[in-house]
Formats: sequence, C-alpha cells, structure tokens
Amino acid sequence: MNLFKFAVCVAFLTTSALVAHEKDGRLDIYYIDVEGGAATLIVTPSAESLLIDSGTFDTAGRDLGRIVDVIQNVAKLDHLDHALVTHWHSDHFGNHAPLAAKIKIHNFWDRGIPEMLEEDAKFAEHVEPYRAASQNRSKTVKAGDLLPFKSGPTALRAQVITASGEVIPNAGETNPFAAEHQPQPEDTSDNAKSVSLLLTFGRFKYLTCGDLTWNTEAKLMTPKNPLGKVDLIMATHHGLNVSNNPVMILAVDPRVCVTCNGPTKGAAATTIATLKRGKSLQAMYQLHRNIGLADSEQAPPENIANAATTANCKGVWIKASVAKDGNSYTVQVGPEGSPRTFETR
Repeated sequence: MNLFKFAVCVAFLTTSALVAHEKDGRLDIYYIDVEGGAATLIVTPSAESLLIDSGTFDTAGRDLGRIVDVIQNVAKLDHLDHALVTHWHSDHFGNHAPLAAKIKIHNFWDRGIPEMLEEDAKFAEHVEPYRAASQNRSKTVKAGDLLPFKSGPTALRAQVITASGEVIPNAGETNPFAAEHQPQPEDTSDNAKSVSLLLTFGRFKYLTCGDLTWNTEAKLMTPKNPLGKVDLIMATHHGLNVSNNPVMILAVDPRVCVTCNGPTKGAAATTIATLKRGKSLQAMYQLHRNIGLADSEQAPPENIANAATTANCKGVWIKASVAKDGNSYTVQVGPEGSPRTFETR
C-alpha cells in the first residue's frame, strides 16, 4: 500500500470511530483498575476525552498497560484531549509522563505544582517527568472553573468544585445532615487540596473528589448543600474512612457508587456503612474485593470487578454509560458483564 492510500485508510478509520461514537451520543465513564490508585477515563458524546489521574508508576508497566488498553482498545481513542491530576500523590499522577510518551495528550490540568510536598521528601524529583511531559505548560484549575468541554443537544458541564483547599460558594438548600460533621485533626497533606469535579449531562450528575478529606468535605457541604443530589459518585479517597464524611455522602444521596480500591486499600467498612444509610442508594460497585471484609460488608460479588489479590489480578474495569438524553445510565463490570440500567433522578 502506498503512503497516500495508507493515509486515506487511517483517516477513514479514525473518522469512522469518531462518527460511531457521536452517533451513539452517550457519555462514558471507565474506572480503570490500578490496584488501589486512581485512573478514570471520561469520553463525551463528541468524543472528547478526559483522564483523571493515572495510578502509580512501576517499571513493569502494569498500571500503564491497563490504562493504555482501555484508552486504545476499549474506548477506541488515539489521543487524549485532557489529562487531570487531582493532587500530588504518586498513586494519582505516576503514569502521566509515561502515558504521554505513548499517547498524545493535548492538555494537562492540575491544581498547580508546589515547590515541595511535606509528605514526599523527593517530590521535586518525582514530579520532574510530569513537568517534562507537560512541557511546563499544565493549566491550573481553581474552585468554580469549568473545563472546556463541547456541549451538544444534551447540555454537558464539568465544574471544578474544590481545588487547593478552596471550595465553591456555599449556596443552595440547607444541608439537613450538617450536624453530623465531627471535625477531625487538620489534614496538612495534599489530599485535602484535591481537585473535585461535578459533571452534569442533562439531568445526570456525577461527583468525583479525588482524595479529598473529611474537613474539606464539610467546608464544601455546610451549612448548605451547593451540589444537590447526584446520580453517580466515585467513593472519595478509595473509600477510606478519613474521607467520605456523612455530611457529604448523605446530602448528595447517590443512587450508585463506584469505589476504586485495592484488595487491602479502601472500601472501608465505615464508608460502606455510610453509603448504605443513603435513602436513594440502589447499587454499590468496587474495583476490588476488600479481602479484609466479609462479603456481607461490601458490594455484592457480581458488582466487584476483581476478587483476586494483586498478584493474580486481571485488572477488570467498570464502565458507566449515560444515555444520549441523560435520562438513564448503565453500569457494567468488565466486557463480559451485564449492564444494569438506572433511571436518572
């Protein structure tokens, strides 16, 4: 095949993939298993893509391979429009640089790169590959910003609701669960400065908060609830109990929760108990079975993507897919899973 014909063929295949996604009109969210880190891929109806976090760097390339597989082979993308770092812990930005060496990333977003990090004495060294990959031109987000997604017939909006410890204005209806906040010791780690997003697609609302911790959650959600109720939530901080303050979980009252945990990290019993208190909760999903909990204390086995320990884990993903009108959505475990449909509130 000559060079001209090859170029035409590539253009046709790329265009066909794009058109197929646009015709489908759905908003897709992929939760990628990075063994207790975090990596979430969002693909909009116009085929714009956003990767939130990228797991931990390892020389064997396990997590990187899983991310690349979902981007290229599952979502059928040949680039990323946006890559976001929620905060500067290695299990969240570890693969941004090696990923950029494999897949073109058009825009890098973060909360701003600090000069040093109290909890990471080698932070300047660890963040240098990210600086190089982004060519020191990553864009800083602050609370209240909107990510520049294209919107179509069904309105799409992605708002930053927390960043660098700041939160959006505390407007809205009074939070009836405000009194449940029990202040914890000040969290001086970068977790408390996580970037959080509220994504809306028509009536559908999705909340993801990185590793935001207890007191900042309360700062966002008291005395009023500026977020309203949501349909889908990613359990904050892998489902650990230093996050997932009832003052937030009960107020946003999700119908579905996905926890991006590992076999020994996250999906804490207290967090699961808080979620179960929600009036609207219909289903919980986990990337991993928590090997320290009984089956009755976590998501049902059919809603857990990976039951094995890390050594034997196959890295199965979870996918949420929102209908083109935003009025319903499905959640499925891996390519063989049966999608379960939920109605948007």
